[in-house]
Amino acid sequence: MNTLKGTPTAGLVGATVGFFIGFAGVSLFGPTASYLQRVSTLTPAMAGLLISIPSFSGSLLRIPFSAMVDRDGGRRAFLILLVAALAGLTGLSILFSAAEDVIAGLFPLVLFLGILAGAGIATFSVGISQTAYWFPRSRQGVALGIYAGIGNLAPGIFALIVTRATLPALGMSGSYWVWTAFLAVGIMLYFLLGRNAWYFQLRRNGVEPGEARSEAERLGQEIFPRGSAVETLKMAAGTFKTWGLVLVYFTSFGGFMALTAWLPKYWVGLFGFNLAQAGLATFAFATLASLLRIAGGAISDRIGGYAAAFGSLALILAAGVGLTFAFGAAAALVLLLLMALGMGVANAAVFKLVPQELPHAVGGASGWVGGLGAFGGFVIPNLMAAFLGTGSAGDPGYARGFIVFAALAVVGAVALYLVCRAPRPAAATASA
Repeated sequence: MNTLKGTPTAGLVGATVGFFIGFAGVSLFGPTASYLQRVSTLTPAMAGLLISIPSFSGSLLRIPFSAMVDRDGGRRAFLILLVAALAGLTGLSILFSAAEDVIAGLFPLVLFLGILAGAGIATFSVGISQTAYWFPRSRQGVALGIYAGIGNLAPGIFALIVTRATLPALGMSGSYWVWTAFLAVGIMLYFLLGRNAWYFQLRRNGVEPGEARSEAERLGQEIFPRGSAVETLKMAAGTFKTWGLVLVYFTSFGGFMALTAWLPKYWVGLFGFNLAQAGLATFAFATLASLLRIAGGAISDRIGGYAAAFGSLALILAAGVGLTFAFGAAAALVLLLLMALGMGVANAAVFKLVPQELPHAVGGASGWVGGLGAFGGFVIPNLMAAFLGTGSAGDPGYARGFIVFAALAVVGAVALYLVCRAPRPAAATASA
């Protein structure tokens, strides 16, 4: 047993580093779309597709790769996704080093490379499951809140760096090469720091499942997998609890991703902000939501995941209704920060509830919740865009679009109530 490596804290650090560097690269896609619109005949719809394509692939890839964690602990899945993202960013770096007339005719290739780069986003659900196996249930909220909160800071931080430092100094190709190098260094860091929980290390060393579980329990591990990756996906899909939590996460984290992409357009279109002002206002929202996810983990441990989630959805509902009538920038900013509070805490509360309610299939459930929930980042902006052109001269529909969040908060609260009332699956009780 002396070959075992790592501690829960070390496991948390490794997973957080992996997610942070995997999530950072998507900051480049907004500037990429603007650049391609300048050098080619890229339409607004094509630009929107390019901006959202990493979120699309990163969301869907979370499902199978998260389930892999139940088989071997997550380290391998993490490295596969990070290397795929590195391949995408490397390809884009080479492409943007070419002449502009060459780039203009290669939009399908840019999309494909964007799909690869989006694999870095999928590390989220892998890291959630990997971290959950390290920690006892009493510490899940804090641990997962720290993991996701710090990781979610990456897009806001790097968007600010890209727009204010690398793009002005190095241009598009130089920016891509900088972040390609950053990702390569990050992969090496994860390779050194990332560790699977003790049970998976013991199994890799050839220890039989029963003995491995007994030894891991002695060391403090409480949650263990049941079955293969496909089986855990099936087990998680077979209970309403999974789908109820998907709806809540679609509202909170999908909403967070949607607003980080939508808010620059909102600030410019409704209030006439310049790009620098819109970027700072969006950065404030994204950073607050991410930091509050860390605090949300502690809150969820203290008052329970359900209470934290219900309270958060109430805040999202109130902010969504208020924003439909907010025609002043100051009021809108206050309400958006209130929404950031609700989203940050709700994001943490959901993943407090996943191992609590579905301990028999943490990887599979994290895949469904993280993947389909994050798909909101792709869907919600299109729902909000549908309101554009339906308003008045003073507001072409930007404010009215926030009714989407009010509706989603109500649907999420109903789903959460049903999850709370539903009995735990029999297999979950046996595995707890």
